Amino acid sequence: MTGGGGDAGRDVRVDGTQVAGMRVERHVGITMDDGAVLDADVFRPDDGGRYPAIVSYGPYAKGLPFQVGYAPQWDKMVAEHPDVAAGSSNRFQSWEVVDPEKWVPHGYACVRVDSRGAGWSPGLVDVWSPREARDLAECIEWAAAQPWCSGKVGLSGVSYYAINQWQVAALRPPHLSAMIPWEGAADFYRDMARHGGIRSDFLANWYRRQVQSVQYGLGSRSATNPDTGEHVAGPEDFDDETLARNRKDLDAELGGRPFDGPWYRERSADWSQVQVPFLSAANWGGQGLHPRGNFEAFTQAASTDKWLEVHGLEHWTHFYTDYGVELQRQFFDHYLRGVDNGWERGPRVRLNVRRPGERFELRAEQEWPLARTAWTTVYLDARGGSLSEAVPDPSQATYDPMGDGLTFSLPVRDDDVEVTGPLAATLFVSSSTDDADLFLVLRLFAPDGSEVTFQGALDPNTPIAQGWLRASHRALDEERSLPYRPYHRHDAAQPLVPGEVVRCDVEIWPTSIVVPAGYRLALTVRGSDYVYDGPLSPFAQTFYYANRGVGPFTHADPDDRPPSRAGGAVTLHTGGGSPSSLLLPVVPPALAAAPAGG
Repeated sequence: MTGGGGDAGRDVRVDGTQVAGMRVERHVGITMDDGAVLDADVFRPDDGGRYPAIVSYGPYAKGLPFQVGYAPQWDKMVAEHPDVAAGSSNRFQSWEVVDPEKWVPHGYACVRVDSRGAGWSPGLVDVWSPREARDLAECIEWAAAQPWCSGKVGLSGVSYYAINQWQVAALRPPHLSAMIPWEGAADFYRDMARHGGIRSDFLANWYRRQVQSVQYGLGSRSATNPDTGEHVAGPEDFDDETLARNRKDLDAELGGRPFDGPWYRERSADWSQVQVPFLSAANWGGQGLHPRGNFEAFTQAASTDKWLEVHGLEHWTHFYTDYGVELQRQFFDHYLRGVDNGWERGPRVRLNVRRPGERFELRAEQEWPLARTAWTTVYLDARGGSLSEAVPDPSQATYDPMGDGLTFSLPVRDDDVEVTGPLAATLFVSSSTDDADLFLVLRLFAPDGSEVTFQGALDPNTPIAQGWLRASHRALDEERSLPYRPYHRHDAAQPLVPGEVVRCDVEIWPTSIVVPAGYRLALTVRGSDYVYDGPLSPFAQTFYYANRGVGPFTHADPDDRPPSRAGGAVTLHTGGGSPSSLLLPVVPPALAAAPAGG
C-alpha cells in the first residue's frame, strides 16, 4: 500500500544549515475502497516519533512548485512579503498548501495527495464530487493509521483545498481532529457557479487553465519539477481523446443546470454535519468566490469550536506570511498537539478592519455579525441619485443594462464611518423584457472624485462589495433568509411581465471599510459586470486573472444572458410605495472593540 522513492531520507538544507531531520517520501500509494491508488508525497520528522498529520487533496499537481506554476503570484508575494520565503529553501512550496519546511520542524507531518485524474493519480477528474470527498476521508484515515502518525489529522489549504474540507467534514471521518479552510467557498451554486442565479464564467475557464493543464496522462507535455526532474502530470502520455474521456465536461455540466438541485447540493457543505473544530479564514476582497462560504461556515456549521479570521490582500498571500502561519500554528498546536496555548480563551473572531490605502487594523471580536452593529437602512432616490435615511417621494429611472447603470451616494460626512458586516438591498424594478439581471456594487470615492479600490483576492482593483440577482430568481426561502442575508431558492424561474414592478431582495457579500471623513460611499445598480475605469498597475496589466475590477468572475455567457432578455431596458423605482433601499452594517465608533491579542 505504501512505497517511497525520490528524496526518501534526504536531509533538507536551508542556507547551509540543516533542518532537523525531515524525511521526504514521494509517490506513496494510498488505495481507495474501489481499488484506485492515489499518489501522495509525505514530509515528516525523521526521528521515529509519532506526529499529527496535515493532509491536503486536490487537482493542482503536488509536484508543481509554486514558483513554476504560479510565477506572477509568487514573485509579487515574496517581493512584498519577504517573510514568506524566509527560513525555507522553498523547494517543496506548492500552490495553496502548506510549506513542509515551516511545519515539519514544529512537530507535524505533511501529506499531499493528488486527486483522481490529476498529477500522478490516475482516474476520472470529477471536481468536488462525492467520490472526491470519500477519497479525502480515506486519505485522512490512512494517514492516522501510519506508524509515524499520532492519530490526529488536520486539514489545511486554500481555495480548492479549503472547499473540499467542508465536504469531507460532513462525512465525519473518525480521525479528522481539526481543519483550517482558508478562503473556501461552500455553496457550489451560490458561491461559485451562479451568482444570484446568473452564471459565472469562472469555473469553466479555471478548469481549462488550472486543472486540465495538470491532468494525469499529460506526462511529458506537463511542467517539470526542478527538484526531481519529473513531469508533474504523471509518467504516462495519453492522447487528447483519452484525456477527454478521463475528465468530466464541467462546462456542459454547469450549462445544463440553471437551477439549484441535488447535483449542486452534493458538491456543497452540509452545515448540520460539520462538527469538527475549525478556523475559517475569509478575504474581504474575495468577491465572486471566497468570502461568503467562510462566513456561512462560522454562522451555520454545527461545530461548537469554530473560529473566524478575515483579512485582505491577494488570495494566496496571508496563508504564507508569518501572520498567517503563526495563526494556523496556534490553532493546530491546540487541537492536534494538545498544547495549552490559550487558544480556546482567545477571540472567536479576528477582523482585519480595512481602510483605504491597503491599511488594516487587527481587531478582536466575539461574534459575527457584530452584536453592536447599528443596522442602518438608507433609501435610494432616483431623482438625484442619493441615499438617505428618509423615504423619498416616488420617482424612477431607466438604464441600459449594458451601460454604467445608476449610482446612488451617501452624503459626505466630516467624521469616519465604519461599515463592517453583511449587506442587503431591496430593489423595486421593472423590465422591458421578461427578466433583468441585477449587479450591485458598493463603491468608495475619494474627495477628488476618484474611485478607491483594493487589491482583491485576484483582481487588483476590487470594489468594496458586490451582489447579484436574476429577477426571475427572486423567490426567497423564507426560513433561511435573514434581514441582512436574503436566501433565494433558485429552484424555478418566475418570469417578469414587461413593465410590471417586482420586489427583488439582493444579497451583498460581507465587507469591511472605514469610510474616512470627506469620502463618499455609493451604491451602483447595473445590468452587467462592474468595470473599473482607473489606471492599472503593472501587475494588473499582466496577471492573467486580472480584469477591470471583477477578475475572472465575469458573467458574459451568451447562452445564459441572451441580448433578447438581458439587453432590455430596466427601470428602478424608488420612494413612495416602492422604497428601494440598502441595509448597511454601521459599527459605532464609540463602541469599537480592543485590538486582537495573540
